[in-house]
Amino acid sequence: MKIVFALICCLFFALHNQAQYWQQQVKYVINVVVNNATNTFTGTQNIAYTNNSPDKLTKIFVHLYWNAFAPGSSMDERSRDLVKNILPNNRQDWDFRVQDRIANLQPNEVGKQTVKTFKLNGVLQAIKQYETILEVTLSKPIAPKQTVNFTTEFEAQVPIQIRRSGRDNAEGVRFSMAQWYPKICEYDKEGWHPTPYIAREFYGVWGNFDVTIDIDDKYCLAATGYLQAPIPKGFNYSGVQIDSKNGRHKWRFIAPNVHDFVWAADANYTHNTLKVRDGLTLHSFYKIDREKLADQFLNFGDRQKALYNNSVNNFIASYKTDWDTVLQLAAKALPYIEATFGKYAYNQYSFIQGGDGGMEYAMATLLKGAGRDVVIHEWLHSWYQGMLATNESLYSWMDEGFTTYAEDRTKNWLDGETAPYPQKDNFDSYLTLAKTKLDEPLTTHADQYNSNYCYSINSYSKGAVFIEQLGYIIGAKNRDAVLKNYYNQWRFKHPDAADFIKVAEKQSGIQLDWYRTFFVNTTKTIDYKIDSVWQNNNGGTNITLERVGKMPMPLDVQIKFKDGTTQIHYIPLNIMYGTKPNETPNATINYPACSWTQLKYTITTKQKLTNIVSIEIDPTYRMADIERKNNKIEFNW
Repeated sequence: MKIVFALICCLFFALHNQAQYWQQQVKYVINVVVNNATNTFTGTQNIAYTNNSPDKLTKIFVHLYWNAFAPGSSMDERSRDLVKNILPNNRQDWDFRVQDRIANLQPNEVGKQTVKTFKLNGVLQAIKQYETILEVTLSKPIAPKQTVNFTTEFEAQVPIQIRRSGRDNAEGVRFSMAQWYPKICEYDKEGWHPTPYIAREFYGVWGNFDVTIDIDDKYCLAATGYLQAPIPKGFNYSGVQIDSKNGRHKWRFIAPNVHDFVWAADANYTHNTLKVRDGLTLHSFYKIDREKLADQFLNFGDRQKALYNNSVNNFIASYKTDWDTVLQLAAKALPYIEATFGKYAYNQYSFIQGGDGGMEYAMATLLKGAGRDVVIHEWLHSWYQGMLATNESLYSWMDEGFTTYAEDRTKNWLDGETAPYPQKDNFDSYLTLAKTKLDEPLTTHADQYNSNYCYSINSYSKGAVFIEQLGYIIGAKNRDAVLKNYYNQWRFKHPDAADFIKVAEKQSGIQLDWYRTFFVNTTKTIDYKIDSVWQNNNGGTNITLERVGKMPMPLDVQIKFKDGTTQIHYIPLNIMYGTKPNETPNATINYPACSWTQLKYTITTKQKLTNIVSIEIDPTYRMADIERKNNKIEFNW
């Protein structure tokens, strides 16, 4: 009996431990010396790694991202393979930023990252490199709750800028230093994630960074984290300013509670700052290289050139204005963003010119230009990825999609809430994809999509549709509360789709596993139609609705009458086990739940048929119905 009791206790504690959330912890101290003449640097790392998992770790994995930027790499091969896809309108499926550029790199232009030594508590470890992943077989396992010390010596060659990181980008920025250091892969409840780099997404361990960069003193640096005084003269940082020594300066940044670190450097950066509230200062770093910008303008299409009256000077002036006002734009949007999605948690944020478009990093973004759309999008990545760090490779739609949703809401607010359907472009993009054979489930790993086209629309547009459509299912006010609760509960962690759904279910009182199953795990589509309308024997009107698509949904049906009044007939779905709050309380008629297997459902209004002006399924356009033509009937009596 004692043995049985002991086994039961063991089982209980095992299940309890499995249910407890945990995440690994890391503390980096990194020192690098940059040789700007050869575009190389050497570095050392001292890494305190805490194994908070219940597992004993016998090896670790480390990202070496820059090794992707060499001819014949996995990124090179993948990019050149995807172009074979045939897209709508016979378009090529290039990632236009990568294309076949890697294949044409010369030896002094490729990226290289090499770990020369890797030690555990001072003991040299066995290492094996697999292109962008380093496998370290540990001489002694790391026990649960144990903190160990890794030390590394490494060296790197900065690649010509192709995707996100690199040197000498299209606008002349000297160094865009993203994914620049040996970065420990994340280990979570699913195990290790040693994801080879092929240009898509990232996943990192939460921790603290202390980074010192020794570089020629002509460069101004922008980075994740807080610059530690003293600082070199001539730059717009606050603090004790000093002259550099021997033509060089050591820049030291400290970044608490982040999962990545980016920096950029250029001799001609303009550095602006703006304090937007107590505890938050915004920074911008940019340069105006007229020759580089003129080259860009020459490569624009006719339509894009026409936006600037075919004048390169107009383009450069507009470009400069964007950068001159980027901090004011961000500051204007911040109150709405914080009220809607949660408070920004750090003391600074930097908009940095560099990279190949827009890419989010901890406390910063690299931007090729400072247009409103990309600025708001990257700013909002600080919420969805910067502070809610999902595994982007597995849940790219939770990163890019949630950010895109928030971006479009924020832009609509900046415009005075003038758009009747702020998410319309996202719905249109998703519905276009859903009608093709290229569609794949949102559960597809970001690297494994069959086309760049599907990856892009699923990650950005369908992810945004997921959130807007959730508001249709549980009510917009509930959805907004979910977004705030999700942020508050999961900030500084690694939430996944199940975690988000649990927050939504708790807030709404509605079961949503069906929504995730249909909309995330499959490519089943929504299509409802008005099947028939007739006047019944009681003088009222019957309306039969039919589900044509494979995905069931609750329905809002709007009926407009000649006297100008409107009714909303609401039909919940049985597997919701609940109903959303009435969004139009004085005009809503509630019905018993429809079974998800039921293809037809009849609703009734007491008004006679000839009093009806129109009948429409989903009048708010929040349901991703792939055929809206059969959603509405209008009568001309």
